[in-house]
Amino acid sequence: MPESAAEMYARVRAAAEDGQLPTPATIAWDIFPWEAVDGAVVPKPLAAPGSEAPRAGEEGGRPCWACAGFDPARVVWEDEHWVLTTTPEPSGLPLVLTLWTREHFDVGGFDDEHAGELGRIANRLVRIIEALPGIGRCHVNRWGDGSAHSHIWFVARPEGFAQVKGSYAVEWDDILPPVPEAAWRADLHVVATKLANWGGHARM
Repeated sequence: MPESAAEMYARVRAAAEDGQLPTPATIAWDIFPWEAVDGAVVPKPLAAPGSEAPRAGEEGGRPCWACAGFDPARVVWEDEHWVLTTTPEPSGLPLVLTLWTREHFDVGGFDDEHAGELGRIANRLVRIIEALPGIGRCHVNRWGDGSAHSHIWFVARPEGFAQVKGSYAVEWDDILPPVPEAAWRADLHVVATKLANWGGHARM
């Protein structure tokens, strides 16, 4: 059963202490751009440039964990060229999915066949996710700083919450308490089975 906006709001309010949600761990990341100074939140000073660190799967970097295989418990759907995975457990937003190539490609290095498949699968995923009850929008993002193995994020934001929009939806995913597991699994099942209508195999 999907979670309504009112149910989500009640769940979030119940998790807040004195109306305040817990601070996410991301504030300790080097890339987090804000800091508190004299009671105000201000941008951190920009550090001087340095060399680019190798990503996982690049020469000099860590081994590519995606090439080593995916945890079957996290695979939502797959075919011969692509694997769609989910987070290990529910997070604050209704769904956060990642579409991976099986082969070690990066965006910009696709052949025409893979590029065309990516467009078709991404378009289908957005349509499927945005048709789920309680979803306001599906954001599609590519960040390539951690891994050289292509992975595209599909982030479903809840309907009706004006603060949970745009790029900040990703931050809210770390702030909000987890979605109920039954609702999360039901949405994953819908995505898997509807995507499998065009081919591949539903795994959830």
